[in-house]
Amino acid sequence: MQVQYYPDEVVDCQHSHTGPAPLRLVGAAALARAAAMLRTAADPERLRLLQLLSHGPRCVSELADLLNQPLPATSQRLRVLRSERLVHGARDGRHIIYSLADRHVSDLILAVLAHADEPSAPSPKS
Repeated sequence: MQVQYYPDEVVDCQHSHTGPAPLRLVGAAALARAAAMLRTAADPERLRLLQLLSHGPRCVSELADLLNQPLPATSQRLRVLRSERLVHGARDGRHIIYSLADRHVSDLILAVLAHADEPSAPSPKS
């Protein structure tokens, strides 16, 4: 049986593909959106914010203090995360309380960090 993985690549496959129903693949728009979300989360400072928010909602000043970062830098990072719908903010008087957008974001961040913290994880390329 020949399997086509990419438009110009056909590979001879010796495995039987008569198992369960075919895979459901997301469309190009969803792939592009997912890639944008992952690029946004890939910045170490934004990833740290996501990690902190995985433990529960926090206001901007609390996050800035925990990271020992200036408030404007923290706010800017949160704006970028919000633009990709990874976090959302809710006003509470004079404060904006940020939290992860939903359980999917929390699961993703915790899984990536756990995987990166495994002893066999490869070190980043310099």
